[in-house]
Amino acid sequence: MIELRNINKSFTSGSKLIEAAKDVNLKIEDGEIFGIIGYSGAGKSTLVRCINLLERPTSGQVFFDDIELTALKPSQLRKERENIGMIFQQFNLFPSRTVYQNVAYPLKHSGLSKKDKKAKIEDLLKLVELDNKTKAYPSQLSGGQKQRVAIARALASNPKILLCDEATSSLDPQTTHSILNLLKSLNKKLGITIILITHEMNVIKEICDRVAVMENGSVVESGDVFTIFASPIQPITKEFIDTTSNLSKIHQLIEEEAAITKIQPGECIVKFKYLIRSSSEALVSTISQLYHIDVNIIFGNVELIGSEPLGGLVSILSGKSEDIEGALEYLRNKNVGVEVILDARNI
Repeated sequence: MIELRNINKSFTSGSKLIEAAKDVNLKIEDGEIFGIIGYSGAGKSTLVRCINLLERPTSGQVFFDDIELTALKPSQLRKERENIGMIFQQFNLFPSRTVYQNVAYPLKHSGLSKKDKKAKIEDLLKLVELDNKTKAYPSQLSGGQKQRVAIARALASNPKILLCDEATSSLDPQTTHSILNLLKSLNKKLGITIILITHEMNVIKEICDRVAVMENGSVVESGDVFTIFASPIQPITKEFIDTTSNLSKIHQLIEEEAAITKIQPGECIVKFKYLIRSSSEALVSTISQLYHIDVNIIFGNVELIGSEPLGGLVSILSGKSEDIEGALEYLRNKNVGVEVILDARNI
């Protein structure tokens, strides 16, 4: 549905040239929830604004439903923009207008009769579960309710795509979860394509089908969310994933010389991580029986990415060195990521 070809966007700040987007190529499919993640200044918000040409690329092409937006006249672009809704971190509601009036605003020149307009607004507010707040003003709403109003307003023109620029960044975790659930529901009910900009990997994990990781204006890694979480390649991607898992804490515990990490000669601390869409095999008991080793699990992390389990364990292995090595090779052949964190087998 959306294709970005060789997108570059640069600004000048005084005498300094800032390259916010550098040779970005992306394809976003119809009906998917696509995440773009990066730290502040990575260029992700600039890139999403290039999609609807709120920011015009310095060079490159933007295609929407096989129409090149970057080649359209202003009047043609305005018409195509009706198919692209957008919500923001700060909601951007009219403070002096009621919830009903905020949602009604995009319908001003829709050509709908007063009756049809009223029915549409009521349907939209029911869809976002705010049909009891029609007469309330933004100042009377919570952050989550404000974002629901913004979503209803963005949907008023029946867009095919919804751009979400840090839409949950100013919300608490519980409200973030409810907004993400709403977006997921809208994606299923309406078939709307959602492009989500965020700096939080938990948001990507909870809602997205695919993700692109940005750093210094470039997309450094992209793919389906499960694969990215199971086998990250770039250091920045690993950093983001570490924020969602406790497995990386083993390094800190070793550095602090925590009692749980004290191992005896002949032992080693190993991190196991599932790399395929299955963590249902009894691998720990299997290697213990096959190779006559003891596996002492320090801690673990198993979670769902979409509907697929993904997890890992940090364990202390005890036994003969050759048996431990055999067990580790067995796990590698089972597509389990194996990382020896601390090794006392040669002591």
